[in-house]
Amino acid sequence: MRRKAREEVLRALYRREFLDLPPAELLAEVALPKEAREFAQSLLEGVLAHQREIDAIIDDRAEGWGLDRLPLVDRNILRLGLYELLYTETPPEVVINEAVELGKLYGTERAPAVVNAILDRVWKERQGGKVG
Repeated sequence: MRRKAREEVLRALYRREFLDLPPAELLAEVALPKEAREFAQSLLEGVLAHQREIDAIIDDRAEGWGLDRLPLVDRNILRLGLYELLYTETPPEVVINEAVELGKLYGTERAPAVVNAILDRVWKERQGGKVG
């Protein structure tokens, strides 16, 4: 159920790259059970509220790429994963695994490795008190 919600949030974030719509509108046509819809809404609103900080983290850690050079889907998988890693109570192992799975399903060929590397690095930095 939560994986489906994450997939819908990824789609909404991708659409947001082209259409400046409010979160509720981005998810309006999505058929999810109530709990999954609330989870998706919470994730989407959180990513958008913290996007500036999240993008800075991605830009600092996407060695040789930079935020603007990352493919759109990969970038949005990272945004979602970093939001969930840094701002929710979801266990880090679950966040990283789910983001890597999204990368396998929707991202570029390099997405799973890039997503795993960046999220793992941020998680380890967070444990050492260095994220930001």
